Amino acid sequence: MVHTLDLHFKVESAIASFLVETSEGPVLVETGPHSTFEMLKKGLATHGYTPADIQHVFLTHIHFDHAGGAWAFAETGAKVYVHPFGYKHMLDPTKLYNSAKRIYGEEMESLWGEMHAIPADQLISVEDESEVQVGDHTFKALHTPGHASHHIAWQIGEEIFTGDVAGCRVNLGPVVPPCPPPDIDIEAWERSIQRILSLDPQKLYLTHYGEVTDVQAHFEELSERLQGWKAWMKPYFEAGTSPAEVTPKFQAFAAKELRDAGVPEREIPMYEAANPAWMSVAGLLRYWKKYMEKQG
Repeated sequence: MVHTLDLHFKVESAIASFLVETSEGPVLVETGPHSTFEMLKKGLATHGYTPADIQHVFLTHIHFDHAGGAWAFAETGAKVYVHPFGYKHMLDPTKLYNSAKRIYGEEMESLWGEMHAIPADQLISVEDESEVQVGDHTFKALHTPGHASHHIAWQIGEEIFTGDVAGCRVNLGPVVPPCPPPDIDIEAWERSIQRILSLDPQKLYLTHYGEVTDVQAHFEELSERLQGWKAWMKPYFEAGTSPAEVTPKFQAFAAKELRDAGVPEREIPMYEAANPAWMSVAGLLRYWKKYMEKQG
């Protein structure tokens, strides 16, 4: 049994944590940021659990909106499973936190909360296709880079917790690709999409946000929009346009795409909370810089 817990980050349906009930007790996939920990506690309580009942936490990657609260569960005894590339940053989050603080400044704590180290004996580095057995559930790690080099999609049978590799989608509206810096790789992302499709999953669980069953159509739309955003950004990169100048143009472009697809006005902020325009601008400009450098 999987329960979607809405962490109410800024708005509803922006960030989810997933509660998986197993024969050996409850498990979490994603924790959200520490700033939403109290809301997560309330979500657990509605199903009869406390944070101390969670002894296994599976992270798709170490971005704050997915993993920022993991340390709080480690404090009450949980093991935390993470990609090898993200391991050192959860073991010592100082560099990760300080880097983010330079970006968010005084808003850092209100947005993301605190972040503390997870002890080495509770932090598990997970290789591709490794399996973790918790009671009657097998969690299989699928390394799926593209959104981030340290990304894992977690598979249970015919269901996959996709983190950000399957994009963001609110109330089964349009699918959009979150493209933050520093290591977005669109070619790797396309390969990851094909890898997941080859497994023929029947259901996806998106951290942003919720359950998806039209899997093939979902990924086709994601791939099309990913390529569209890539193409839209290229002339701005070539012209050397600053992120500050591009951001409002991109925000308007992305919002128009949503409105043209029939998204109600009240849901536009949900997409923005889950996938801020300025982050995709920074990520896509960096993608083009790295791409051109590879071309020589």
